[in-house]
Amino acid sequence: MRLGYNIGMKEVAVLPTSVPELHALIASLQEENAQLKQQYLRVLEQFKLAQQRRFSRSSESNILQMELQFDEAEAVLPEELPPEDNTITVTYTRNKPKRRTLPADLPREMIEHDIPEQDKQCACGCMKQRIGEEVTEQLEIIPAVLKVIAHVRPKYACNRCDEGVSIAAMPKLFLPKSMATPSLVAHTLISKYQDHLPLYRQEKIWQRMGIEIPRNTVCGWIMNAAEVCMPMREALINTLLASDYIQADETTVQVMGEEDRKNTATSYMWVYRSAKPDKKVILFDYRKTRQACWPKEILHDFKGYLQTDGYNGYDWVEDNPNIIHLGCMAHARGFVS
Repeated sequence: MRLGYNIGMKEVAVLPTSVPELHALIASLQEENAQLKQQYLRVLEQFKLAQQRRFSRSSESNILQMELQFDEAEAVLPEELPPEDNTITVTYTRNKPKRRTLPADLPREMIEHDIPEQDKQCACGCMKQRIGEEVTEQLEIIPAVLKVIAHVRPKYACNRCDEGVSIAAMPKLFLPKSMATPSLVAHTLISKYQDHLPLYRQEKIWQRMGIEIPRNTVCGWIMNAAEVCMPMREALINTLLASDYIQADETTVQVMGEEDRKNTATSYMWVYRSAKPDKKVILFDYRKTRQACWPKEILHDFKGYLQTDGYNGYDWVEDNPNIIHLGCMAHARGFVS
């Protein structure tokens, strides 16, 4: 008996009765099914991308990017993969990891491990000669060494009239009335802002070393050091403006305990970066708002190229004849009108 069928996108008038014809039809349908699945996946991907462009927030980050890139293998189940005629196995030789050489300028302590004297005699009776050596290096750390700098000022007075006491003037200190030396303040700042080590953790580290330094004391060091280093900030700004190419951007930060402001208020850290390899400057400028007056204040004497994103707070650059405004490829949509 021969029957008519519509199978997939093909119209089959009659169902073949012979086994070879049935096998050929099955293979053809399997190939057509695989093609339809690939078309379905492409259409689904285009649909998701269109939804993201239309309804998602206009951000440079694509929230569907991970899904689009990594779900293709899971979309096709293993049992549905087409049969493979040939399987190619790729082999390679794994390179043995090599230990990196330690810097040559580090001080070295040599410890020699020699063999016993009886092992230096060969089986023939002759003494073996030293032909070389093998050196295995290890890196050792010496914990920080604390020391107290005591400024001693002798007093002098007349033993007859007990008047006119003489004493040397106190040397100028980095932080007057503080026990912190410049090196200790620098260590605290680098630990916090470069190594991201919070002050409460630094307080515990000092406690393990037998030193009591409360966190509020360290906060005072940082605030006072900022005032002392203000001339350095001006020097950084001058070096920044001397460059003919600057990148600028701003990001949100949250500051606790500001006067006349809620802890939930949003502040901004404006960042400026020069491009001179020998005099690279990265300037962080904290401000409470995102107003355009802040970059104007920093860059009012700048002459050259300024690269930013599409934020309209930089629109004033278009009216400045000394500054050429550059866009960013990652923010190209912001510059398209």
